[in-house]
Amino acid sequence: MKVENTKAQMRKGVLEYCILSILSVSDKYASDIIEELKNAKMIVVEGTLYPLLTRLKNAGLLAYRWEESTQGPPRKYYELTEDGRTFLKELDASWQELVDAVTYINNK
Repeated sequence: MKVENTKAQMRKGVLEYCILSILSVSDKYASDIIEELKNAKMIVVEGTLYPLLTRLKNAGLLAYRWEESTQGPPRKYYELTEDGRTFLKELDASWQELVDAVTYINNK
């Protein structure tokens, strides 16, 4: 088993959580989301991001709006819905439980 495969699966498992966390701060254009993920060493490509954004939107966790751009066509900005904020709070609690569990196991 290669460590890179495991690392990729770990990143994939927290990607939705990271996207919701990014959008909890402010509304973002898709390329802004990708940039923040890259800055956090969570490398993701548009082909991965757009289906995930659509799935989160269809689940009622995200909404979007179109804004005119001075540099080309209108841009789609994503934002958390109230359901998305509630869901993110649940994920925050689950994440902390997971961190605590892993910390406990690593310190045994």
